[in-house]
Amino acid sequence: MKFSATWMIALRALRRNPMRTGLTMLGIIIGVGAVIAMVAIGTGAKAEVAASIEQMGQNMVMIISRAARSGRVHMGSDSGVALTRQDYDAIRQEISGLVGATPEVRVNAQVAYGNQNVNTTIYGVSEDYPAVRAWQFAQGEHFTQMEIRGAAKVAVVGQSVATNLFGGGNPVGQVVRIQSAPYVVVGVLRAKGGNRMGRDQDDLVLVPWTSAQVRLTGRTTFRVISVQAESAERIPDVVEQILALLRQRHNIREDQEDDVKIFNMQDMLEMATSTAQTMTILLGAIAGVSLLVGGIGIMNIMLVSVTERTREIGLRMAVGARAADILLQFLVEAVVLSVCGGVIGIGLGYGMARVVSEKFGWSTLVSLDSVLAAFLFSAIIGIFFGFYPARKAARLDPIEALRYE
Repeated sequence: MKFSATWMIALRALRRNPMRTGLTMLGIIIGVGAVIAMVAIGTGAKAEVAASIEQMGQNMVMIISRAARSGRVHMGSDSGVALTRQDYDAIRQEISGLVGATPEVRVNAQVAYGNQNVNTTIYGVSEDYPAVRAWQFAQGEHFTQMEIRGAAKVAVVGQSVATNLFGGGNPVGQVVRIQSAPYVVVGVLRAKGGNRMGRDQDDLVLVPWTSAQVRLTGRTTFRVISVQAESAERIPDVVEQILALLRQRHNIREDQEDDVKIFNMQDMLEMATSTAQTMTILLGAIAGVSLLVGGIGIMNIMLVSVTERTREIGLRMAVGARAADILLQFLVEAVVLSVCGGVIGIGLGYGMARVVSEKFGWSTLVSLDSVLAAFLFSAIIGIFFGFYPARKAARLDPIEALRYE
């Protein structure tokens, strides 16, 4: 029997009872749709995490002073005083593989312009800060190394601060007051929006770190120094060099722990994407259970169909149909059920992902790989669960089949 004839016979058989055919496909439709939607949610979350971490700075390494200790008591997170200006200079001069470095002096303060004022975070940073932290400028430019050496009263504002203080006006060239000290705005950062913790990344003001130490904090140490490696491959070597340098400079013995902690964005990215990948696999596996349930439904209906059409099978065998023809006929019916259900399920999954994204604000990403995998799996389900009923039909005795009532 030609395959085209087998295909047409299978379609006619399925059209005889459209309600049963539709209900049988429903399990596959829901299963494929759920797999695609769940994988889209997990993939979207992974992409959002990666983008959020990359916003913090590519190939960035953060050196954080550990909290001070009094006996066995750890003091507050701001009590770390291990990093000095001399450490910062040594890192810039002695560590190979760096393209930028910046200390961070942080303080919360009131910033005023005219009759407007905001409470925001002031960061004392170097001229390398925009490159290290992957910041772009919307207006103006960053302050220079010469202005840092002179502890100049210049500032760069984030978009949220610019909007709150100046509305729609141009902040560049205007004078704001930070803790009563006048600072000239030389640049406005491009908006980054909120991070995954809900914090507004644009609610900040940058000033030279020397100016922050002299006029805003009175401190002479840093809690954080951030550096940017030449490439992701150089990060482990850079971290090793920094730890060795600081242990030597701080006279730390071999049996003592480091007085700084080092975080690098590459490790954070790998850890976050690994967690998101695990979540995606779990969501996909849970949704995949419904595909198995749909496959069991196909097997059940095909067994019923074989029983109902026993006389038809006997008649076909009597006029010359081979066992292989009967096997192929019922197998094609099962595959048609699963493949049609898979196609409809792909549309359902895409729609579910769109609804979740629009209604709940979650990031979703329907990938071609997940669509192809779900479709292929639905076809395999049809073959696997349709084979037993098809084999049972093919092994019927023609004479007994013709006598069946």
